Amino acid sequence: MTRRWPWIVAFVFGLLHGLGFAGALNEIGLPQRSIPLALLLFNIGVELGQLLFIAAVALAVRLLSRVRSGWPSWSTTVPAYGIGTIAVFWVIERTVGFWG
Repeated sequence: MTRRWPWIVAFVFGLLHGLGFAGALNEIGLPQRSIPLALLLFNIGVELGQLLFIAAVALAVRLLSRVRSGWPSWSTTVPAYGIGTIAVFWVIERTVGFWG
């Protein structure tokens, strides 16, 4: 099902995160009527931030491709390991925080 309709998986995860965030907004005392607007504006902000980040990365890649045409082989693996290292750090940090 996930291969045929991947949007369903994204929808379910988004719905679960939205419900969790709505619960958190309710717990901090936001009035019930304000929660839908707060969720909408939060999600719009997240999407705009993601689009701006992608645009900045695309611009950086385009500029760097003009500067030098032959990059060394390690230039593709180092960023991947860096991202993976940060991801593992966050997983460990949040797991310890959850259980500790």
